[in-house]
Amino acid sequence: MNNGITGPELSSLPLRFFRSASGKEPVRDWLKTLGRPDSLVIGEDIRLVQLAWPVGLPVCRPMGNGLHEVRSALPSGRIARVLFCFHAGVIVLLHGFIKKTEKTPPADLRLAKERRESVLRSEGG
Repeated sequence: MNNGITGPELSSLPLRFFRSASGKEPVRDWLKTLGRPDSLVIGEDIRLVQLAWPVGLPVCRPMGNGLHEVRSALPSGRIARVLFCFHAGVIVLLHGFIKKTEKTPPADLRLAKERRESVLRSEGG
């Protein structure tokens, strides 16, 4: 998605990847498994959220319980989602997956909620 938003003069929200207790960053690891064209599109969509928050459809949608999703149509023909939350003014990328059904699978939503709760617990939310 070429949204035309570029340049250091724009302010952006800080962003970080969720890190598990073992030090793994599941969203970063998942992005590395995708082809470069697909991961670039997801990165551009996440960047748009950083630069232009609040962002609505078709790029971003609230999921409830403090969760939001970045919605990316990939060059490979697949559809990706990255679930995130805000904590202390920072975007925290919690979970990423390739969408295979119309509704977000409950297991993916549950995992993102668990990771959000972990962020809040570990950092005094």
